[in-house]
Amino acid sequence: MNTLAQLSATTLVPVVVLDNAADADPLAAALVAGGLPVAEVTFRTDAAEESIRAMSARGDILVGAGTVLTVAQVDLAVAAGASYIVSPGLNRAVVERCQEHGILALPGAVTATEVQSALEMGLTTVKFFPAGTSGGAPAIAALAAPFAGVSFVPTGGIGPLNLHEYLAIPAVVAVGGSWMVPRATVRDGDFAQITRLTADAVALLKN
Repeated sequence: MNTLAQLSATTLVPVVVLDNAADADPLAAALVAGGLPVAEVTFRTDAAEESIRAMSARGDILVGAGTVLTVAQVDLAVAAGASYIVSPGLNRAVVERCQEHGILALPGAVTATEVQSALEMGLTTVKFFPAGTSGGAPAIAALAAPFAGVSFVPTGGIGPLNLHEYLAIPAVVAVGGSWMVPRATVRDGDFAQITRLTADAVALLKN
């Protein structure tokens, strides 16, 4: 199963901010225990690279790198074991470096022009970010109409109350969210709560 198929199978991707790499392994264990063996670790802190390395080494969770802005960060993430790269915007150099590494790139695209540019780069799946302030589910549905074959992974402003609005769109293959991995809860080391929140999120997917 390729990376995109794995993301599609899990449907929901926890978007994680880690301030301490020591929290990476127990966080991964909490996500797996809660039923979501996947994580997007954002390059928003100095702990990101080592966190990706620790989580990838487990072998039981699909780990990607998020908020990747530069080619150098792509290289760091891949070396640490990231299986896919997520960017907030569409950057040709970042996409091409991902392609050189042979890993999935999910750049942000919220306009028809950006989606067309992604297609020109050989991509068929994009991140729709920030979803909540870029028109939400209706905007994705509108974009999907002229771009048959393009799939979306919306992230930003998505939670339990609007999750199903996005999942109801056939072009949405997975959704990114952070409500099951609150930064403060991770920082406090309350991984039992992370497991509970993750299990609740998984239960939502079945309703």
